[in-house]
Amino acid sequence: MANRRTSDTDHFCAADISPTFPGFVRRSKLTSRRYLVDDCLTIRCVVTVINPRTERTTAGPAAAAPLPEMLGHLQRMLEDGKDADVTIDVGGRAFRAHRCVLAARSPVFDAELFGPMKRKDAAEHVEVHDMEPAVFELLLRFIYTDSLPGDGEDCGVAMTQHLLVAADRYGVDKLKQACDVKLRTSLDVRTVATTLALAEQHQCPLLRDACLKFMSSFPTVLADVLKTDGFGHLTASIPLANLTESLP
Repeated sequence: MANRRTSDTDHFCAADISPTFPGFVRRSKLTSRRYLVDDCLTIRCVVTVINPRTERTTAGPAAAAPLPEMLGHLQRMLEDGKDADVTIDVGGRAFRAHRCVLAARSPVFDAELFGPMKRKDAAEHVEVHDMEPAVFELLLRFIYTDSLPGDGEDCGVAMTQHLLVAADRYGVDKLKQACDVKLRTSLDVRTVATTLALAEQHQCPLLRDACLKFMSSFPTVLADVLKTDGFGHLTASIPLANLTESLP
């Protein structure tokens, strides 16, 4: 037998409500034949959903993003030297570092510190030749924090050139790419020849093309470049005939 459904007029009046528990209906009323049919009670619920108004709302000004927490912790770990397990000697200056961080970030350090060809004393002491301490300090900071002080804005062209060489030497590709981009936007008559030589030596095709385009932009520019000391360094790295053919 089908259940009897209450109509819109079958509603509870004040007498049906329990005086002890406001909002609750007396049991006796619910079990009355008026509402209970074949031991079944049908209840109709009306639900109203209110959507929050989001139109015409705008986000507040974005705050300057701080250094990600993990990178900040790594920077602090580098600076305080806690639990450092290797000393790197660069030009008479000693840098304390953590072998696991170096190996994770640089395939060269990985091979030198953990590879089968590592020296017996490499676990505790490493010597780096042909690099200035200031350059290595920035390289080390980048290895730990994936960034340079001031996003590299304080690095001049000469320092950026040295950093590109260091990044390529230790396989820190992201730093090498950052130096490549910075040098492409910092070309001038005094440094373009040495930058081109570095681009050739360290396989930076975009930087190489930018240098060649700059040198050939005006006849006077190329004439001024030919007078620089850097051009002599360039011709020592690249045969003059090949350089001439490369110019647009």
